[in-house]
Amino acid sequence: MLKSLEPKILEIVQTEDKLVEARLGEICELLRKNVDHYDWVGFYFKNGDKNELKLGPYAGAPTDHTIIPFGKGICGQVAVSNENFVVPDVGAQDNYIACSITVKAEIVVPLFVNGENVGQIDIDSNTPDPFTEEDERFLEFVNSKVAKIL
Repeated sequence: MLKSLEPKILEIVQTEDKLVEARLGEICELLRKNVDHYDWVGFYFKNGDKNELKLGPYAGAPTDHTIIPFGKGICGQVAVSNENFVVPDVGAQDNYIACSITVKAEIVVPLFVNGENVGQIDIDSNTPDPFTEEDERFLEFVNSKVAKIL
């Protein structure tokens, strides 16, 4: 299922007459609309020289979490660890920042440009424990293509 979205991701990334921000927004919408267990999809990016993440384009309910300090929540931990973080049950996580009471699980995959962690894709799901290794590989693919336009 996820593999079938790869050509569309490539098409969006390669649309050079659109701003990068618009293309990232399109990717978020595509994923949210086409993957049942992706209820909120967004990109966070390192905020200049600060040790914090700033919310970029996203699809889903508005969030108050537009700035996340490194180390805080799942996104902040990925900014420090540089590794994928799959959370099957957000209720079991001590260092979790709740965006919505409906969120049951989260996956965050770092985005590297020239070996540097510049941001991440963050996905919230209202379904308990929905994420598989296929999600991880797919989101790594998405980030590898996004990295080329940043």
